[in-house]
Amino acid sequence: MRLQLALNVPDIDAAVAYYSKLFGAEPHKRRDGYANFALDEPALKLVLFENPAADAQLNHIGVEVMLDEELEAATRRLDTAGILDATEAASGCCHAVQDKIWSRAHNGLRWEWYRVAEDNTNPADDQLGKTCCTGEQMTDNIGACG
Repeated sequence: MRLQLALNVPDIDAAVAYYSKLFGAEPHKRRDGYANFALDEPALKLVLFENPAADAQLNHIGVEVMLDEELEAATRRLDTAGILDATEAASGCCHAVQDKIWSRAHNGLRWEWYRVAEDNTNPADDQLGKTCCTGEQMTDNIGACG
């Protein structure tokens, strides 16, 4: 399990350059307007969306799990607590196929729990994320993009 921090950035190239230096790592994925760093130390998935018009730098926070059972347990826990807002199965988004659940905190902050079912790290083969990861759909649509 690792924490995911999804940020809106005004300039993807500048952000990638900075975070590459900060973490001493290159992005796991890099596309037009999108990048993610899959870090082991610290255990973090840093997702960057180029979105210069965003009202806030924070897009959402998430938890990436590696097993179906972990996502199922989170789903049951959030549902029992009455804070499960949305579920998505086999959602094509951000250059991967993901199963995910969403919750929205009292202050509006979106939380995502997700498991990557199929990852695409090759831009030439990319059929996922072409519209999802532009940053435009992610401001209010819970579950629209992760």
